[in-house]
Amino acid sequence: MTQFKMIATAALGLSSALGAATAASAADVNIYTSRQPELIQPVLDAFTKDTGLTTATIFIDKGLEQRIAAEGANSPADLIMTVDVGRLDAAKQAGVTQAVTGETINENIPTEFQDADHQWFGLTARGRVVYASKDRVDTDDLSYQELASDEWKGRLCTRSGQHQYNIALIAAYIEHYGEDAAREWVTGLRDNLARRPEGGDRDQAKAIFAGECDIALGNTYYVGKMATNEKEPEQKDWANAIKVIMPTFDNGKTHVNISGVALAKNAPNRENAIKLMNFLSSDEAQKIYADLNYEYPLEPGIETSDLVAGFGELNPDDISLSDIASHREEASRIIDEVAYDSGPQS
Repeated sequence: MTQFKMIATAALGLSSALGAATAASAADVNIYTSRQPELIQPVLDAFTKDTGLTTATIFIDKGLEQRIAAEGANSPADLIMTVDVGRLDAAKQAGVTQAVTGETINENIPTEFQDADHQWFGLTARGRVVYASKDRVDTDDLSYQELASDEWKGRLCTRSGQHQYNIALIAAYIEHYGEDAAREWVTGLRDNLARRPEGGDRDQAKAIFAGECDIALGNTYYVGKMATNEKEPEQKDWANAIKVIMPTFDNGKTHVNISGVALAKNAPNRENAIKLMNFLSSDEAQKIYADLNYEYPLEPGIETSDLVAGFGELNPDDISLSDIASHREEASRIIDEVAYDSGPQS
């Protein structure tokens, strides 16, 4: 049996989805992923080496859960691998996942990084942190609340508030402090913006390098990607211009999001898929996957790469990601209510 990669989009209709089902059935485990296949292939290769089971990946950037739902009982999908608790929860809410209990992955992955109903599991973590100018920011210690203080007026850059990474952070803030406090906080962030939200996390580092702002919200792993980018070496300059500050809630811990995995509802190779899930939670796989993507392993006791360790110690928030996911609708509504994406208003 041979491995393959297929690029797919949510625009594909049911007929092409069924065609993919026939092609994908040649593999022992078929994976639908919103991550670029090269970001997961090394850990899949390690699984094949250990077990002899082959894998196939279908890349679906948007509409992954809709694709599986459209395929129905004929779907070749065994596993879903994606990033962000919101995408994992969306798959669960769409009814395209199933519970996994009594397996190694249940034991290896801490409870706060699993769905309460065991419908999805985190694999690696990334902190939602502050990028700060090495030249213009003296402090190395900030709380999330302080980002809305007058000290940072006109000095903050972010991507759109409606992006899944910011939605998850605001949802976590709601879980900690309540919806009213979150609305006040997001309003403060809006009024501290140096410009209207735009671009991605790397663009915020670029803006700091250019002197357009002094601090930004960003995920830790982008710093690693910029610092090692040989194809676009200017990104190394952006990374060198910033330092990572691990902001905290009142509990002294930093918000994290995850990459994760879920077992597809109609997995045709269920037993093999669970073997892969268990493998992904192992020491070997956690190390490979985290190092490849400049992330943090979720299984306790596994060391990070030297580059990631250089970001500083991450003390991940221990509130349940399932609880965070439950506040995403409120978080999105707050962003619209305060017109965050319109930029500063005072």
